[in-house]
Amino acid sequence: MTYRQTLDYLFAQLPMFHRVGAAAYRADLNNTIALCSLLNHPENNFRSIHIAGTNGKGSTSHMIASVLQSAGYKTGLYTSPHLKDFRERIRINGKKIPKSYVTKFVKINRKSFEPIQPSFFEYTAVMAFQYFADEKVDIAVIETGMGGRLDSTNVITPLVSVITNISKDHTAFLGDTLPAIAGEKAGIIKPGVPVVIGETQHEVEDVFITKAKEQRAPIIFADQHYSPQALTTGGLSLYCPLKGLYQEKNLITSYQAVQMLISKGFPISDEHIRLGYRNVIRQTGLQGRWQIIGRKPKTICDVGHNEAGIRYILLQLEKEKYEKLHWVFGLVNDKDADSILKLLPATAIYYFCKANIPRGLDAGELRNKAKVFGLDGKVYSSVKDAYQSACNSAGGHDLVFVGGSTFIVAEVL
Repeated sequence: MTYRQTLDYLFAQLPMFHRVGAAAYRADLNNTIALCSLLNHPENNFRSIHIAGTNGKGSTSHMIASVLQSAGYKTGLYTSPHLKDFRERIRINGKKIPKSYVTKFVKINRKSFEPIQPSFFEYTAVMAFQYFADEKVDIAVIETGMGGRLDSTNVITPLVSVITNISKDHTAFLGDTLPAIAGEKAGIIKPGVPVVIGETQHEVEDVFITKAKEQRAPIIFADQHYSPQALTTGGLSLYCPLKGLYQEKNLITSYQAVQMLISKGFPISDEHIRLGYRNVIRQTGLQGRWQIIGRKPKTICDVGHNEAGIRYILLQLEKEKYEKLHWVFGLVNDKDADSILKLLPATAIYYFCKANIPRGLDAGELRNKAKVFGLDGKVYSSVKDAYQSACNSAGGHDLVFVGGSTFIVAEVL
């Protein structure tokens, strides 16, 4: 198969949660374990750090990877979903996995994998493990897809586990209370492996403490040891180009994780840390986090897509100066739309659209739901049309914002 045919096979033939939702969800690790067994367990052939959490795990993963790169380590990075290119999911030192490797991997393993009937995520997780093993990375930063306990990545035994925070998302799979969701995320805590918790949240704090005690895993709450001000204005003087108030929490979480690696013998200096944060975008290729994509009018996109993520977006919008807000807006159909819509400003003009995936929420249906909350706007046949209309309608002192779904952002980048 050509690379294009290989991608078509991965996208079209394998159940893909980010496109179709529940039909692609696997409530156990059996497939992943079987695939790893066929490959002689590549997940055991490199050191790793494992990242879970509701929000911020992508940014946190990239920050940690950038620091490791700056310290001279050959660093693997596995994240999801991708925005523009499948290969964004699997990188070494910021460079995407070669097309030739993707094609060869599928060609070699397709026949032996098919009887197992893996999902897209299971397939790509083991591809990443094999690539990192083949390339002999010094360490890999592995981000969970959804949850933790039953996530395909949860076959690794990392040096450090990290859980950023807990809020309501994917409640149909992870539970409809914060303690239930925390219990699923806590499933990445391994025997004797230290775990960093990014935020102290009283409703779920005991869930993590109890799980860590069961596993005899040292546990540390990052926000009880560091503050953004201490890291950015103190002697360390960290600068990170990732904008957004929420990145302050990711800064603390990732810094604490790096300190855990240092305590395990990694010779990472303060200068490595400063360089890692300063160059995180250039070194890792991270996109979609309060990213300015236009100046006249000022246009910003962000992949925040659940209630907690939208709250942070709204706080950040309050820091912006503009006359009118134009919001290119779409959701996926398995989100609690009402919990998000009730937060949005009625003073904005909305450009309702549907991402080009089966899981996208119909734009007309979204507009009807939005009307209940006093939100006004027109329906567009595509994200591109909505975005173009917003840019054309906005005045020079207005602000265009693109968000609500990772997949809406992906179509404008």
